[in-house]
Amino acid sequence: MAASGRCLRRVRDFLSLAILAALGLGLAGCGDPALESLAPDATILAFGDSLTEGVGAPAGAAYPAQLAQLTGRKVVNAGVAGESTAEGLERLPEALEAHAPDLIILLMGGNDVLRNQDLAEAKRNLDQMIEQAQTNDVAVVLVGVPEKSLFSQSAPLYEELAEEHGVLLVDDLVAGLLRRPGYKSDAVHLNAEGYRVMAERLAEVLREEGAL
Repeated sequence: MAASGRCLRRVRDFLSLAILAALGLGLAGCGDPALESLAPDATILAFGDSLTEGVGAPAGAAYPAQLAQLTGRKVVNAGVAGESTAEGLERLPEALEAHAPDLIILLMGGNDVLRNQDLAEAKRNLDQMIEQAQTNDVAVVLVGVPEKSLFSQSAPLYEELAEEHGVLLVDDLVAGLLRRPGYKSDAVHLNAEGYRVMAERLAEVLREEGAL
């Protein structure tokens, strides 16, 4: 019976990853790899709020730490819990200067959504963050954040930004994880297993798009 239970858990894990793989990637364009190869000593800046910081999981289980193990690259956890896109916009220049990243994974907007803030302003803030990164020759991977409704998909602003700036969009990854109670520590945060799946999906995207 115990062995059967373990098999069922492995099947569920496989199916969940397959579902996330099917849903998790939206691109501004198709065809050639979207990213340049990252050197072994390259730095990835994981920039965001509590979902980047790793709220809801033990120390060392946040997705940036797990992504570093999966990719063999330095991944800086630049997540600040509770931060809005306006606050992130103010903080980003210092982070870019301090860490000189080769690639940034931008996952922000959840707090704007939760606080019912103007999403048009959130889009403008994210727009400026992407522009700052690109001005500094930093590749951008944008991660979509769901709207504030049950079973919602990523807010449309993320696809719009990806198309406008020609950046890689990982769409519905966060929404897909938050729809699965087994990956959550509370209503809006993941647990260690959820962050593991997030890191695995992001590592897969980086491989598929030529970064690894």
